[in-house]
Amino acid sequence: MVTIRGILLNELILFAEDEEGNVGFQSGAEALLRRLKYSDLRVGICYAAGVSTQKMTFLKSTATLYLLDFFIWDASSVDDAINEIMLSWCDMGGSCFYISTCEDEDFTLKISNHGWLPVVKRTEGDNTAENSKLLHIHKLEELPLTICCFNRKGTGSSVVTVGYMMKPSREEDFAKRGAFPMYPTQNGLIFVPLTFDLPLESQLQEVDVVLHKATDEILTIELNSSSEFSNKISYSKGMQELERYIRHNPECCVIDPLNNIYPMLDRLRIEEILLGLEDLNREGQCRIRAPRFIKVDNFKEANLGGRLSEAELLLPSIVKPQVACGVADAHSMAITFRIEDFEDLSVPLPAVIQEVYT
Repeated sequence: MVTIRGILLNELILFAEDEEGNVGFQSGAEALLRRLKYSDLRVGICYAAGVSTQKMTFLKSTATLYLLDFFIWDASSVDDAINEIMLSWCDMGGSCFYISTCEDEDFTLKISNHGWLPVVKRTEGDNTAENSKLLHIHKLEELPLTICCFNRKGTGSSVVTVGYMMKPSREEDFAKRGAFPMYPTQNGLIFVPLTFDLPLESQLQEVDVVLHKATDEILTIELNSSSEFSNKISYSKGMQELERYIRHNPECCVIDPLNNIYPMLDRLRIEEILLGLEDLNREGQCRIRAPRFIKVDNFKEANLGGRLSEAELLLPSIVKPQVACGVADAHSMAITFRIEDFEDLSVPLPAVIQEVYT
């Protein structure tokens, strides 16, 4: 099998135009274009002659935003259209997907003669039999996994497929640095986004490793009355589905196992872990020491100053919520210079007070 190095998207699967000429993205189109932008693949959109001025303006701005090549597509002159594209994508080193809504067998034959692979997005409610000569998707969200599965087969079993899930802004930050290519890296890695918009189990069966940012999917975290961190974490529905899959498929390789992230959700537990590092100190080497700290449930407690002294915790100090991440106010903080400064703090309780310098 060959590998996929180019993706040509017919604009009809990406954009919709209403009766008043307003143009917008179809469901899943923006996320797809964002991922393809940093996929290490050649990506273009094509359009037929005669599109409206409004749509042409929208197409051009989209192509600029997502670094897409831009081609006119004449279905009656497929050979000429593909030759023009291949001249632009010279030395690509692989085959191309052409994604459209067209199931015309004559057209499929023409495009296949150039080594291209047609992918058809089925319209909702279309119950006609699928053409066995074509690849089919029902949602745009399926395309990244389709690309990666095809490239994995085309490059051999030595390739490792990494499925990842995280919030879009974090994903884009990593992708901008080339972290999530859909074509195998020199180390034999392919990255594919896992989405909760599709059945998760079928996606997980196609990947070798799961890379997650589970804290992006936390809805609530509870702390019990004893002031100790309790692993009462409420995840999104999709993350709960991943938990169940991992529990029933222990061979699934997960980075990091969910149990490993629980201590990192609690600043008090983090401080305790750091205290344990003092056992690693060796004579003549840099000293390891956790910051001095105390936990408080009420900033107005009468003996707060005494507790700070007992802990040898000098002002100024940093005050942060005990919950370290995963909730909206986890990163609220304050710096205090006097005991009086604690009285009107809005940092959520329970909180951890620690020294500024260790």
